[in-house]
Amino acid sequence: MSIRNLVLGPVVTGDAVEFSLADNSGVVQAVQLLQEIQRPRAGPHFQRVEGGWALRFPRPDVDRMEYRFELQHPDGGWEGITDPDNPLRAPGPFGERSVVEFPHYVAPSWLKASPPPGETLHFRLPSPSLGGSLPLRLWTSPGSEPEDALPLLVAHDGLELDQYGGLSHFLATMVDQGRLPPHRVALLGPHDRDQSYSAAPTYVQALARDVLPVLAWLAPSPSGHRPVGLGASLGGLALLHAHRSAPQMFSGLYLQSASCFRRADRHETGFARYRRISRFVEEVLGATAPPRSQRVPVAMTCGTVEENLPNNRAVATALARQGYDITLHVNRDAHNWSAWRDTWDPHLTDLLARCWSVAERDA
Repeated sequence: MSIRNLVLGPVVTGDAVEFSLADNSGVVQAVQLLQEIQRPRAGPHFQRVEGGWALRFPRPDVDRMEYRFELQHPDGGWEGITDPDNPLRAPGPFGERSVVEFPHYVAPSWLKASPPPGETLHFRLPSPSLGGSLPLRLWTSPGSEPEDALPLLVAHDGLELDQYGGLSHFLATMVDQGRLPPHRVALLGPHDRDQSYSAAPTYVQALARDVLPVLAWLAPSPSGHRPVGLGASLGGLALLHAHRSAPQMFSGLYLQSASCFRRADRHETGFARYRRISRFVEEVLGATAPPRSQRVPVAMTCGTVEENLPNNRAVATALARQGYDITLHVNRDAHNWSAWRDTWDPHLTDLLARCWSVAERDA
């Protein structure tokens, strides 16, 4: 393969994606693909071709794919870059990634909507239970007053879900379209994320003693309403753990790519809290039916190529056996912010509408 018959930028064929990188200087020593489709995450390597580098990557079981290139320089050092010949990008906390959108991918229509934005207030919540504080942005849908009693959504990693997924824009659109009632969302950040979100009893205490009581004052809810919880990755695992430890906290759970590690997941053993998480997950899988008060509606999502998909399926099966009303949606993507964003309509909308309508009926 030579650069003459290779179109710069990703080329999608029936069974592959053809990546390329121009390098007329010959300075680059090696190029590899950085991706979350398969292990190893760094690789495979490109081949040197006339005028640059090329790679044919078998087409994965997804509708969109995020990636970067990693270049090796003459001094042996490696540098990660986005694809200079692909303008399509996805944001994230570790920088932008390039994106391939396959023919069947359809971006959510609400991304193009222009609803009234609502109001956001910024706080730091002291947490004696954690020995620190948690950042909070409290978003209220447009047209509501601070004293109005409104349903509440509590989002783990909420600041990032808003920044990289547009959570408040999504919710404003759903209210504007009449699909959700006026409400608030607590965009909650963690204190020491790996510690707090890894099935930590101290974090459950922080929610119960420090966070939710303050939210009840800052964001009054109608009588009989409990918040719905939203969490992705470790944030989803932490939400499930908080619910199982204190079932009165939440009226519904939306768990995205929850980090349900198990003892057999040797590739996760490098994570410091792997054992604590796996013990909790095995407890969930082995439990009998919980008390009726613990059974809340649960919606789960996970990507087709995520290593943790079998574990999410196992947890969903266990919760169904225990009497939960649960759905698992498998979306054709990987473990990233845009993948989580793309499932909100209709799945998060449906869960919120259901939980809030039931609370209104029972009030």
